Amino acid sequence: MSSCGLALAPPAKNVVVYRNGDPFFPGRKFVVNQRRFLTFEAFLNEVTKSIRAPLAVRNIYTPRHGHRIAELGDLQDGCQYVAAGFEKFKKLNYLNRGRKELRGTRNSEGLPAGSSYALGCFYCSVFRNGDLLSPPFPLPLFKSTSLQWDALLATLTKKADLRSGAVTKLCRLDGTQVSSEEELVNGDYYVAVGNEEYRKLPYFELLVPQDSACRMLWYVD
Repeated sequence: MSSCGLALAPPAKNVVVYRNGDPFFPGRKFVVNQRRFLTFEAFLNEVTKSIRAPLAVRNIYTPRHGHRIAELGDLQDGCQYVAAGFEKFKKLNYLNRGRKELRGTRNSEGLPAGSSYALGCFYCSVFRNGDLLSPPFPLPLFKSTSLQWDALLATLTKKADLRSGAVTKLCRLDGTQVSSEEELVNGDYYVAVGNEEYRKLPYFELLVPQDSACRMLWYVD
């Protein structure tokens, strides 16, 4: 029997996806094939979960010019893309983030941010629970230093200065609690919470500057 009539599955594509408007997000790698993603919608859902987007991902763009990707077949192997919700594409230097964009800024330890990043320091941004007036503050963490969770909460208490008092827990934007430093992801956003309940509010949408220059000011403590 001839195999000429059998359709070969297209080869898998390896892509990297960044978060729209976030120059410090390191990107997530995805292997796209028919076995894993039957539809473009399934891919969008997986991207939403993997990059921990504050809102559901509904659009994928090319990183340089913001051209919209409409279907799985448009994705190119070895290329990078930007994931967004219904908001407009934010043109940033996604492909050369990190050290170059951090140049000239300083972290909370007073060191040049680029050099400290190279030495194993990474950053998270932390909102204050229920506060839609104060911008997030940076939380630098040194991978080479073992830090007890209680000590981290004490640092958060000092930085957040919550009206409710001490920070007793740290939550992701969806409200799930983080219980160890190992669970923190470089470039992600979290909410410092006291003894009160976590308040699910549009922190990212209202408090994250769209201008990347403004965003870099968060790293000056």
